[in-house]
Parts: sequence; structure tokens; C-alpha cells
Amino acid sequence: MSVTTSTTQIPLASRSEIPEKTLLAGLALTSFSALLLELSLTRLFSVVLFYHFAFLAISIALLGLGAGGVFAYVLKTKFSGMDTRWRATRLCLANSVIVLAVLEIVLHVPVALEVSRSNFLHLTVLYLAAAVPFFLTGLLFSVVFAREAHRIPRLYGADLCGGALACLAVVFLLNWIGGPNTILFAGVTMVAAGAVWAESRTTRRTAGFFAIALLGLIAANNSGRLIDVVYAKGIFQDPAGVEFARWNALSRIEVDTLSPGVKNIVIDADASTYIMNADLAHWHGSGWENALMSEPPALANVLRPHGEFAIIGPGGGVDVLRAVANGSPSVTGIEINPIIANTIMRGRYAAYAQHLYERPEVHIYVTDGRSFLRSTAEHFDVVQMTLVDTWASTAAGAFALSENNLYTVEAFREYFEHLKPDGMIAITRWEFRHPREALRVVAVATEALHRLGVANPARNFIVASQGTLDEDGIPVVVLAKRTPFTAEEESAVQAHFQRYRQLTPLYLPSQPVFNAFFDLIASNDPYSFARQYAYNVSPVSDNAPFFFFTLKAGQILEEKGLQQGVDWKVNLGVLVLLLVLVISVVAVLAFLVLPLALRGGSRRHSPLPLLYFVAVGLGYILVEIAFIQRFVLFLGHPTYALTVVIFLLMLSSGAGSLFSRLWLSRTEMVWMPLVLVIATLIFDLFFMPGRLAALVGLGLGYRFLISAVLLVPLGFVMGMPFPTGLRALDPAGRGSSEQRSAADNAVEWAWAMNAAASVLGSVLAIVIAIRFGLNVTLDCGAGSYLLALLLTSALHAKAT
Repeated sequence: MSVTTSTTQIPLASRSEIPEKTLLAGLALTSFSALLLELSLTRLFSVVLFYHFAFLAISIALLGLGAGGVFAYVLKTKFSGMDTRWRATRLCLANSVIVLAVLEIVLHVPVALEVSRSNFLHLTVLYLAAAVPFFLTGLLFSVVFAREAHRIPRLYGADLCGGALACLAVVFLLNWIGGPNTILFAGVTMVAAGAVWAESRTTRRTAGFFAIALLGLIAANNSGRLIDVVYAKGIFQDPAGVEFARWNALSRIEVDTLSPGVKNIVIDADASTYIMNADLAHWHGSGWENALMSEPPALANVLRPHGEFAIIGPGGGVDVLRAVANGSPSVTGIEINPIIANTIMRGRYAAYAQHLYERPEVHIYVTDGRSFLRSTAEHFDVVQMTLVDTWASTAAGAFALSENNLYTVEAFREYFEHLKPDGMIAITRWEFRHPREALRVVAVATEALHRLGVANPARNFIVASQGTLDEDGIPVVVLAKRTPFTAEEESAVQAHFQRYRQLTPLYLPSQPVFNAFFDLIASNDPYSFARQYAYNVSPVSDNAPFFFFTLKAGQILEEKGLQQGVDWKVNLGVLVLLLVLVISVVAVLAFLVLPLALRGGSRRHSPLPLLYFVAVGLGYILVEIAFIQRFVLFLGHPTYALTVVIFLLMLSSGAGSLFSRLWLSRTEMVWMPLVLVIATLIFDLFFMPGRLAALVGLGLGYRFLISAVLLVPLGFVMGMPFPTGLRALDPAGRGSSEQRSAADNAVEWAWAMNAAASVLGSVLAIVIAIRFGLNVTLDCGAGSYLLALLLTSALHAKAT
């Protein structure tokens, strides 16, 4: 994720010394601006597009940075006579203007999730525009690194430290000023970077005026009325029905008025939840009772009307209302988004919601579900989740958002362990004519019960739907217990079916309904059943938490596999991921490899030294993305995992880069950090998953501290191989002009291969994680560093 680009070598005679403080401050601030823009664009893209494309944005950003470096190399004769600070100043100021244009294009170009020529054209325009700021940043870094190649460790450290600070700032800024304004703020910091590079007082004064103007625009747009989402998912967002809208680091939340008296919370212009405003004093016989008790999740209230409930993701309060209305003395709601829990339900719309979340029997906690359960000693009669998803973008890939650690075997085991002796879990998911989501819930619950010592849980399930399963999908509830359902409980459920005819049983212990649910439960072997079933419904684990990915390999390219049901967005993400891989390969060849090849770059050189940089780049990105995915569970949300992991790795890698010249005075010593990286990764493979799982229940501050303890040592040594390898290729003025030119070309190719590996590795990491799990992804990262270790001899041979 580093913003570092080419270390293009330019003749020593053209170098002009830049003060150390100016150089490092300018690089750090430029890197800060670029990564802040990249991270805030992923948050914006998950709203205006779909989460699949948020990942593509990061690949394009990496590619833009790389292409800028190659462009600087191809035209280096034109840049050789230019003053470095003059060029850096103008690139930064130009970038600050382009950021405004990019924001307008992203907000106003409609892109739907469909396969069509016009849609592809819109997407192309959007991404080419979004790549321009990163292209100019890559050009700037390439020029600066070229003139100051003798300071590579310090430059690399400043670059990484600036990017690391952006990871911290993006969460604060998204919470404070929102998505569009955070992108504008990236323009402000880019102007500030231009002022740092500038030598002229006039230029600095002009930059100051422009920065003030941008800050004024941010202040004027505080309410989001000037600059906000215009098109989302290809649909025009009519502001007329929007009563309230606010951004934070997790999502964009708005409250819409669908009809008089009906208010709806919309998350990232996609998922939604109604705000309940029922009068509990007049519940019985009301339309509210008839509507809510005719839904599948109500079976939990029928069987445990006076039980204590733990509700994960209560949203607008439908499950909370149902539990309170049926007589529950204690309802615990665990809501991860503070805007929903505090600003809406206990603040602005508290009166409309009849102060539901402020009732004495209702207890709301703002945290993630698994962390709360790990930290509490309470036991409940019902642990309930109704259509809970985590739609928030991360850098980890097309499935970082569709994955969810709430639906793994380990999670279900924790739910069962926090039940009272006769308690139950009630999980509601969408289901289709060809079952796959709720069916997978049954598979996961079966495996969890097996691990808890229940040999045959055939009598431990009740499954019901609201109507007949169809292609579009309807809600289906899965009730599961550690003990068998009794005859009395079955009778109560059947009586409820008689009262609400729209409810349909899909599985009852004593009355078999011959369908996929019966076949799965009767098999008592979810893995064997999944191998024979049309969809991938095998139990998922924390190691590969891709619950919503239900397509098998042969279905990915089939049109019917991508267009059926409300899960089509996730399934189409598979195709998007493959397209990203193809596009990345083509783009790397077109913008990185081909320009250098046409220059005759490394035709006279062995490819082995270049493979060292491929291995280092691939290893770094594989490790980084695997840890982002792994820390989603530990830190509670993809956004936290993204920012914390990237911040810690970049900051510590920057420190490692700065220290590398002192510790590795001779480049032949580069094997030392490589060995340490490999050893640390092997240790993490065996010990980290268990440690993180055991510590999930700690407070968020303690988890941040533990993250630092685990990641900083690894990042420190991971920051050494790349700059040390570049020093091995830099002749530092040694030898004839022909030898220096040859080394020059080798450095360019080394950088290009490292950039290419980062672009392709960002896609490969997710492909590997989906197919084989996070442990194998880390294995591949360790294997890449092992390959780099084996290639160090070739690198040293090149240096000599």
C-alpha cells in the first residue's frame, strides 16, 4: 500500500541539493495526501458504486502511481534539466485542482452493477479520472527519488510515515466532516505540500489562498447540501425524500420518508431498516402486532416470550420492539454504527421511535457482536440476528465486504455458549428456490453443535419461511438449540402457523418436509452434503469467512448463476474479481512493462535480480491483505482493520527503511531481515489466530495496543528488503558511464516489477483467500519472501 514509486536515476550533474527538512516534509505530506485520497475514495465508491469496485479503485491507484514513475523514466531526458522543487510544486498544485474534478465525476457519473457497453464506458471514465491524481503523484515521487537516490532509506521512510498518518486521519475525518469533504481535505493537504516544495513567496501565498478557499468550501458543505451523492448504484438520488444524512468511517447513513409516517434508515444507499414507531400500550390487536408477528423471526418470541434477548444489529428496532412487546424483561441490542444507535434512535428520531431504545428493559451497546459476547458474562434465552450484513469497503478485495465474521462456525459456537441451558439462536437470512443462504446457516450451526458435543442435532432445528421460496428471495429463520426441541415447543410453533397462514414450515423435527433442509440435517455431515449440492453451502470458518460466496467454480461464468436472487451482487462480485485480475495484467503490461521494454531496458541483464523485487512486492501485499482480513474479527469492523493494519505496517516499515542503512551497512546483509520476516510469519501462522480469538473481548483501545505489539515488529523488518535491494542496484557513481546506465535501467525495471507485483498481488490475495483461506494467503506471503531470500545472491552479483 506504499505510495513509493520509481527511484529513477538521472545523471548526477543535474542534481540540485534540497534541504533535508523540505525534502522529507514534502514527501511525507504528498504521500499523506495521496493515501488519504485513496482511502476516502474507497469509502465513497462503496456508496456511489458497489463494494466490488472499491477494491478496483485501490488497484487503479497502485497502477497510477506506477505508471507515473514509468512515464518519468521514459521522458527523463526532458525532466533532467528541470528544477526538482519547481516541478514538485506544480504537480502538487495541479493535483489539488484535479481532486475537485475527480470528486465531481465520481458523484455525477452513473454506474450500475450490470454488464453493458454504456455502463462499461461510464466505469472507464470514472476510473481513468480517479487514476490521474495518483499518476501525477507517481510522477512527482519518481522525479524526487531520481534526484535524491543517495537518500533512498530516508525518502522511503518519509513516504511510509506520511501514508501511515493518513490511515489515522481518514477515520477521524470521515467521522468529522464526511466522505466528500475528506476528499476535499486531501486537496487541501496537496496544496500544503505544494507550498512546502515551493521556493517562491508568491507561490506560497497563492497556495495559501487556494487552501483557504478549499477549507471554506468544506465548511460550507458541512451539511452535505452543496456536494453529496448524486447517483448511487446507477440510480439518481432524489434529495426530496431525504430528511437526514451523515457520514462516518463505517458508512453513510440517511433517513428517508417513504410515505407519510414511515421512515427508513438507508445504509450506503443500499441496505435499509425501518424505524419502529409503534405504541406499545396499544400493541395487542394492532396492525403492528399483525405485521411483526407474521414474520419468520417472530418464532423466537413465540417460544421465548419472556426470555432475555441479545440482538446483534438491531438497526431501526424491529426485533427489539417484537421482544419488548411480547414481554421480554431484558433486551440487549448490539449495534456497531453509532449514527444508528445514538444519533438516530436515541437522538434525532427518539420521539418518533417512541423512545424504544431508552426503555428500562432495553440496553444498547455500540460495538460489534462477537466482541460484546466475548466480553460479557451474561447468558441469554435467545441470541438473534436478522438479515445482518457488513457492507463497508476495505482494501482487502471484492469479498472483504461480503465476508462476515458473524456467520462462521467459531461465531456460532460462541452464540451457543452464551445461551442459557435451554436457549436458542435465531438467525434470519434470505433464501431462494434453490436454497443456499439459510441452508448454509444450518450447515454452520450443525458443525458448531458437533464441536460442542452434539452428535446428531436432527431434533435441534426449526426452519420457517414467509411464503414459498422463489428466485427473488424471501426471509427464512433458522432456530437452533443445544438441546432438542420439545413436543410442546413444536406445538406452539404449529399453532402460530395456523394463526399466521403466510408462515411456512421448512423443517420441523417430528414432521419431515422433504427439501434441501431436511436432506442436509438428515445427512448429519454438512461437508459431504455440500460436495454433492448444487451450491457451496459448506460451513465457513474464521480462516475463510466468505459466507455469502455460494457459487461453485462451474457456476461463476454462467449467466443464471449471476442473476438469480437478492444475492446477485455478491455473486457478480466473483466475475468482477476475475475481471480485475485480467485488467490488472493488461494494465501492468501496457503501463509498466511495455514502456520500459521499448526503451531497451534490461535486455542485457539476467532477470533473476528483478525477480527479487517481484517477490518482495508480492510478499508485502499478500501479508498486508491477509492481516487486514484477519484483523476484521479482532477489531470489529473492516474499516478499523484497514486503517489500523495499514497504519502500523506502513509506520513500522518506514522506521525499518530508515534503520536499514545503519543496520545493513552492506547490502549483502539483506538476508537478515528476510529471514526474520519468514520466521515471524511462520510463528504468526501457528499462534496468532488463537491469540486474537482469545482477546476479542477486550476493549477497543486494548485491541489497538495488542495490534501494535503483533504488527510493528513484523512491519519493521518488512520495510528493509526493498530499499536495501535498490541500494544494491544503485552504482552511486561507481564505474564507467556505460555501467551506470546499465544500473540505471536495472533500477527502473526493479521498481516496475515491484509495482506490478503489488497490483497483481492485491487481487491474488483475495483469490487465494476465497479458495484456500487466510492461512494459505500468509503461507504464500512467506513463500514470496523465501523466494526473495534465495535470490539475494543474484542481487549481489548484479551489484558487483
